[in-house]
Parts: sequence; structure tokens; C-alpha cells
Amino acid sequence: MAQQSPIRKIRSFILRQGRLTQGQQFALENYWDKYCLNPTEALDKDKIFGRIAPLYVEIGFGNGECLAKLAAANPDKDYIGIEVHRPGVGHLIMQLEQQGLQNVRIYCHDAVEILTNNLADSSLSAVHLFFPDPWHKRKHHKRRIVQASFLNLLASKLQSGGYFHAGTDWENYAESMLEVLSADNRFSNTSPTNNYCERPAHRPLTKFEQRGLRLGHGVWDLVFKRN
Repeated sequence: MAQQSPIRKIRSFILRQGRLTQGQQFALENYWDKYCLNPTEALDKDKIFGRIAPLYVEIGFGNGECLAKLAAANPDKDYIGIEVHRPGVGHLIMQLEQQGLQNVRIYCHDAVEILTNNLADSSLSAVHLFFPDPWHKRKHHKRRIVQASFLNLLASKLQSGGYFHAGTDWENYAESMLEVLSADNRFSNTSPTNNYCERPAHRPLTKFEQRGLRLGHGVWDLVFKRN
């Protein structure tokens, strides 16, 4: 009997590394061990950060602009950033080093695998997903990270009362996320209109978002609390 091929996991990203700037390359070579965590080891957050504090996770932080601003504005909170693209990781490391921020650590790895294997159940105060790849073609919708299976992960990792905050400038993806989240009774929509929220004050505007707003693009925020 012919051996069956293993089922290929559908990923929510395509690895496009891009070109590193000199600054990003320097940061990766000199500060990787200071900020980046081993994806093969479970996170001991109290040991890593040297304290007991609320833990927030940002999935796909891009160039890290938003994450660095959040960490600077909230020194009493600890942050885990997850990003597969090394230029973005290098850029965030540069910001952390320049600003002397000690409350951020990074996984350069698949976010679903990190949530599954590295982060303890009921350990997270919040999970942020800002402007993920919308996979706008219908045939690619299966690659969108916010699916029912992803909500199982969220439900297990978020503390009771913790929240999931997603932001997107792609209306169809916003509608899809709203539908999936609203159908899961483990989560409650914090929107007073039971759909989208005004941008919460804690989410900084990024340059990407500001440019979109100037061009008339819409932005949709969803904030769902873990029951």
C-alpha cells in the first residue's frame, strides 16, 4: 500500500522575508537573544519578565510600531509579539533597544503554533490582531486566521474577562470575523451596538492606518470578551 502524504497545514501567512536594512540586520545579530524567545520552549512569563504582570499578545505585529507604543504607554503590562517576517522583528528590536523597553519579548514563528504549544491556558489578559492579511480572494478565505478553530485556541488561552481585539481595513473580513465571533457563546461583543467598536484609546494609530484614513478607507474594530 502506498504511504499517504501528511496533511498540509493551511497557514494564514506566506513567508515573504524581504530585504533587511542595516539597522534591522544589526539588531537581529546583536540583540536577538535579549528579546527573542525559543519557539521550542514553553513560556515561563514570570521568569522571562522577572515579575508577575498581565500578559498581552499581539499576533502579526508587522514593523512593531503599535506594539512598541503600547509597551511604552503601559509599563505595568508585559507583551509578547509574534511575527514570522524577520525585517519586522528586526525593526521592533531596534525600537525596543532605542527606547529601553523591557516589557516586550518576541517569537519569530507561526502564531497558531506558539499559542498552542508555548503559552499556558488561561494565561493571557488579551490577544491583539491588528490589520491581518485579509486574503481577499474567495478561494483564499480558508487562510484567514479568524476561524472557528482559532476561537478554540483563544478560549483556552484567554483568562475569564480577557479580550480579543481585532482591527481591519477590509470590510468583508470584518464581517466574517463578526459572524464567527458572534456565533461563539464563549465570547461577548463589547460593542454597544453589538457589531463594531469605535477604535479604543489603547490602540495606537499606525502610519499604515493613517494613510488609509486619508485615502478614505474604512477601519473596523472588534472587541470580544471571554465569558
